[in-house]
Amino acid sequence: MIKDFEHLKEQLKAMPEKRRVAITPAQDLHTLEAVVHAAGDGLITPVLIGNEPEIRDILEGLGTTGEGIEIIHMEDASACVQKAADMARAGDVDCIMKGKIETGALMKVLVNKDHGIRCNDTMSLVAFMESPNYHKVFAITDVGLLTYPTKEQKKAAIQNAVSAFHALGVKEPKVAVLAAVEKVNPKMKETVEAAEIKAEGVEGCLIEGPISLDLAMDPESAHIKGYNSPVAGDADLLVVPDIVSGNIAAKTLTVIGGGRTGGVVLGAKVPVLLVSRAAKADDKYMSIVLAALIGKNN
Repeated sequence: MIKDFEHLKEQLKAMPEKRRVAITPAQDLHTLEAVVHAAGDGLITPVLIGNEPEIRDILEGLGTTGEGIEIIHMEDASACVQKAADMARAGDVDCIMKGKIETGALMKVLVNKDHGIRCNDTMSLVAFMESPNYHKVFAITDVGLLTYPTKEQKKAAIQNAVSAFHALGVKEPKVAVLAAVEKVNPKMKETVEAAEIKAEGVEGCLIEGPISLDLAMDPESAHIKGYNSPVAGDADLLVVPDIVSGNIAAKTLTVIGGGRTGGVVLGAKVPVLLVSRAAKADDKYMSIVLAALIGKNN
């Protein structure tokens, strides 16, 4: 069990070698704020790929000279991403973080069959969450990459997330395939798929579904409704039906629920951080921590 995000920070700090994080293109103030913070805490070794004069100007504005930070000067944004991908394939970096580039342009390079870092057919975005109303860190997939996933894509997203939990020290994560009800209804596609996913299984985890959110996360609700399952009230991973429900769930938890989050794209050779510019500095920081941990151990 991962009690909270501080536990993950301490886990990363205790490792003998700092994780190498490639930021590409790195000349982005919001990104470098989180990177400098994580590096200052002794958690990572940044590799900044991009326009060196602009990068150094930003670092100076953040109160650091950048001494000891590796900077690789490149001006073309796509070439910067390709450099990061090449380093990831060579084992020279443990994860990649999006900088000053559109997500589509970044992913176009990373998913290239010949020169990218894709490991399988399905890459997915997992949001790890810490909530004051839940007893441990949990995750939601998919919250920003798979729009309306098929059953097979859901299974692949589960496998991606399960591998990440294994890397974080959770041996058999409990997976809740969510629906509005906990019984199969042929008129509700997500209930049918949830039951099939449970029957077929995914290696390395314990799956329940269909199951509603309250039953997955609140043991009292499960008790009242007589729902008996080892996943009930203790879920590690919530699998949502589509990107809309995942996006709403994650943002509800952070915007009005007092939660914290860190998001990571999985299914590639190394984790990829697609951090929104609107994200809180703490969320960006925790995304770096999570990706660094998963990248080194996955």
